[in-house]
Amino acid sequence: MSRVGKNPVAVPANVEVALSMNEVSVKGPLGTLHRTLVSDIRVEREGDSLLINPSNGSKQANAMSGTMRALLANMVKGVTSGFEKKLTLVGVGYRAQAAGDILNLTLGFSHPVAHKMPEGVKVETPTQTEIIIKGIDKQQVGQVAADVRAYRKPEPYKGKGVRYADEKIVLKETKKK
Repeated sequence: MSRVGKNPVAVPANVEVALSMNEVSVKGPLGTLHRTLVSDIRVEREGDSLLINPSNGSKQANAMSGTMRALLANMVKGVTSGFEKKLTLVGVGYRAQAAGDILNLTLGFSHPVAHKMPEGVKVETPTQTEIIIKGIDKQQVGQVAADVRAYRKPEPYKGKGVRYADEKIVLKETKKK
């Protein structure tokens, strides 16, 4: 069995977990998340923890038990504390401004870029060069951050562009004659 899948998922007291035949619903102070279960996996509640067991001994069921355990742990963490990604803008004249659920970016193009946030994701701009993306779904927060970064990826010679706050850019040396 998967090493990750063997570990139980701790459920805090302020989180409700509803199990059905093929769906898990996790409700907490920040919201509710739903996940459809794979047929190879059984999820059981034991006290204040969730146990994930493969229903058969196949390799697929073993692999999916670890994946499903990680997804359930992320759901529990998301509804209790949430997830956030920080982006920074590096470059002269690069600015960001949050207006409701729209992120307005000035990234050196001839036109401004307006990125609409999906439902369940909030954006903040503490300064003009910092973007904080928050939400309860880890996958959705990461995807929105990747979409915003894709507008202007950091270039390898000066490092200008949109980057994650903890990202290290290895700069190339310019060509010499």
